Amino acid sequence: MERRDLLAEAAIDVLATAGARGLTHRAVDAAAGLAEGTSSYYFRTRAALLDACCRRLASDVVTRVGAAAPSGGIEGLVERACAHLERVVGPDRPRLVARLELSLESTRRPELEAALVAAGAQVRAGVAAALADLGVADPQDAAVDLVACLDGLAFDQVAGAGRSVRDAAGRRRAVTAVVEAFARVS
Repeated sequence: MERRDLLAEAAIDVLATAGARGLTHRAVDAAAGLAEGTSSYYFRTRAALLDACCRRLASDVVTRVGAAAPSGGIEGLVERACAHLERVVGPDRPRLVARLELSLESTRRPELEAALVAAGAQVRAGVAAALADLGVADPQDAAVDLVACLDGLAFDQVAGAGRSVRDAAGRRRAVTAVVEAFARVS
């Protein structure tokens, strides 16, 4: 892994554990196990660190969506959505927390918002293609809403106010209901 990538990963870890306020060059250097000053050499400002996190997380999601197999009907789309949800509430939970931190930070930093919107557009385009394959009328609009609902399920499992954490079977039921609602041919 290249040094810039290593530092971006360390910055994501810091965001997930210490929040946006805890994201400092010193904290990133420590998380990466590198000499103090290393991250500021590669990313001069805190804004550059935030941008590196955003780009790294966006690249991961876009790669996953682009690598996903064709939907295989509604059942295939449900499987893909369930696999994604299980990954983000399980092993990739810190990455989801970091993405949520970046989302909040983007409300104050237009440059981050632009990067998140661009990545989100790519994800939604992949979902729209799967919905179009199912014959859904206006798959682009349906994809926007479907992704928002799935993001909401992930948020609720990780940081939701009600903290109604469900087991895998409960999450599958919720995802199935949401996907089936949006995948209806109209």
